Amino acid sequence: MKYEKHTEIILTLEDLQRITLKSQGLLQYSPFGKGKKAVLNTLEHLGYLQIDTLSIVERAHHHTLYTRIPDYKTEHLDRLVKEAKVFEYWFHAASYLPMRDFRFALPQMLAVKGDKSHYYNADPKVMQYVMETVREEGPKKARDFESKSKKPGSWWNWKPTKVALERLFMQGDLMICERNGMQKTYDITERVLPDNIDLTVPSPMEFAEYLVKTYLRAYGFTSIKQITHLKKGKTLRNNVQDVLASMLEEGSVQKVEIEGLSPLFLQSDLMNKSFTKKGKKLHLLSPFDNFIIHRDRIQQLFDFDFRLECYTPKEKRQFGYFCLPILFGSQFIGRVDCKAHRKEQEFEIIHLHIENKDIDLELWLEPFVESIRRFAVFNGCISLKLTKVSPSKLTPVLKRALNNEGE
Repeated sequence: MKYEKHTEIILTLEDLQRITLKSQGLLQYSPFGKGKKAVLNTLEHLGYLQIDTLSIVERAHHHTLYTRIPDYKTEHLDRLVKEAKVFEYWFHAASYLPMRDFRFALPQMLAVKGDKSHYYNADPKVMQYVMETVREEGPKKARDFESKSKKPGSWWNWKPTKVALERLFMQGDLMICERNGMQKTYDITERVLPDNIDLTVPSPMEFAEYLVKTYLRAYGFTSIKQITHLKKGKTLRNNVQDVLASMLEEGSVQKVEIEGLSPLFLQSDLMNKSFTKKGKKLHLLSPFDNFIIHRDRIQQLFDFDFRLECYTPKEKRQFGYFCLPILFGSQFIGRVDCKAHRKEQEFEIIHLHIENKDIDLELWLEPFVESIRRFAVFNGCISLKLTKVSPSKLTPVLKRALNNEGE
């Protein structure tokens, strides 16, 4: 694919860093507003929020919102699901999505429905039983069904009705209408969807355009590799290329090439904007935060190599089970392995790794202490425990700063 009409753009790596930080809502104090409305604004801007079951600290979807919304409360997201302004489905992983984008989930739902070998290989009779039960009796949780089979399910040992629920959900016959923590409640799709939702199945080109515009809005610029990340099919890649070629032609995007990076496509209206450098903010990011989920992109743009090690055998871990990247301004200064001991209301800093030695300790220490204290409160904890710091010479000053000199 040739991109014939574009102006040569001269940008520095620092320019790109500021553009994407601003687009991700990580430069301003309250970029999307406050309260429940800000949650919907954030989700519609970012396009999706990845859901994760790990709860070492507050779960990823809540953590990602907390990072951008100063007064965020977990019930905000739960209420938006009940109000059918947000729905759950698959983006590149299990995700929350804005209800306005529901039609763009239809192609995958139809694909699952037509795939007899899908990994949720449920018994058709059990699926029929589940559908009839939910239709006649109302919303149900998995635990509301009693399996008639004593034989364990074939996937994670789920009972057959649980597999049927997930299959019906993936193919769009059921939706999640409510959540209590990780406990999902399912209902018939037509009873969940608002009346004004467009149910027209998008064409392949419309779907490609949706992906392109989602990534451009959320990141300010993007690449073909990022847009097609974990999405199969050469046709989609070709369609994405065609959409970008058309946008180049009309001038709504510009092509940017920086040595060492894949060709990037930048929103043209961001070209002449300046992003102030007032006060550097410090963020403790979720490993599943939209900003950091594309690991190669973060390494190329910010020279930060991040891998989540909770799935790595303990003896092979370099940093820890569930490390949070520490972003200070436009630089990653390290990562911190944490755990919220909720019963004891104690937040443990298992291992703080400071990797960027070029930034003066006096610049980041106070923002770090403020951020970790606030994050502890968000996790339902009232005290902090510092266990280990690397390099170890920083331990005394960190302990003094955290008022945790007891050990």
